[in-house]
Amino acid sequence: MASEKILNQKKEEVSKLAAEMKEAKLILLTDYRGINVADDTTLRKDLRNTEASARVIKNNTTRRALKEAGIEGLEDKLVGPTAVVMSNGDYLEPSKVIYKFSKDNEFYKIKGGVIEGKVMTAEEIITLAKLPSRETLLSMLAGALLGNISKVAVALNEVKKLKEEAGEKVAVSVPAEETATVAEENTETENN
Repeated sequence: MASEKILNQKKEEVSKLAAEMKEAKLILLTDYRGINVADDTTLRKDLRNTEASARVIKNNTTRRALKEAGIEGLEDKLVGPTAVVMSNGDYLEPSKVIYKFSKDNEFYKIKGGVIEGKVMTAEEIITLAKLPSRETLLSMLAGALLGNISKVAVALNEVKKLKEEAGEKVAVSVPAEETATVAEENTETENN
């Protein structure tokens, strides 16, 4: 039987891990069999660049920490060698790193995880990892908006040309407040 000191150390380790899990926005459980040191080093470096970390933790310790953190539904994933990936920041980028790595390494598999407190299957995590990054989505949105604005500007310009061709006088109306502001600015410029 283990000594009291060793039991206390293990309890402290579980409590510390449970506290980290409560704070984490992302917890991934992965199977890391068959990975060489060079690939593991590359993966850990890529994860550090996304402010995430990967650790190999005993399944019993992970199971107890998950229970202490109030996370249920991953107990069946803690079979065989398991690495735990955690991030307190963005969950999408580390998920993408793990997904890309698992595509390149046939033995490295996502078992399941927790994203912002929600237990997710490997399939759900992979679906999220396949999404474009936030920056890419914002760029796509900006492009779509600019494209529509350009189309409106072209359409308005064509309406103006048609009216001019028809001999109609095209009047540009400016609200009274703007007219007064422009007049004041012109007066100030002339006085200087």
